[in-house]
Amino acid sequence: QVQLVESGGGLVQGGGSLRVSCLASGLPIRGYSMGWFRQAPGKEREFVALIRSLGSTFYADSVRGRFTISGDNAKNTVFLQMNSLKPEDTAVYYCAASLATMGASWKSRRVDYWGEGTLVTVSS
Repeated sequence: QVQLVESGGGLVQGGGSLRVSCLASGLPIRGYSMGWFRQAPGKEREFVALIRSLGSTFYADSVRGRFTISGDNAKNTVFLQMNSLKPEDTAVYYCAASLATMGASWKSRRVDYWGEGTLVTVSS
């Protein structure tokens, strides 16, 4: 019933920008902590960004200042605007949702719902 569907991944040059989207169904994003994790080849899935139901945002140190998370309640969609992309940003990006209130220490084990991911590749 709950489904998170990511879109917008692709290939982009270093220094470029990309926006990925997460369309949620079966849950209202305004009632959840919504965010993004990513997993690069050979690495653990890591927290990227979070937006709480009241609009506060949190970011991993590696992306702060470059990425912006936002939500559109009318569309029930969460976005991640990625600017100044670096090759090390290359990863599968996963949309995530938790009914609990999360923060910058959000761990993957505390995610209630996952999307299937969208691949972002940043070339050098």
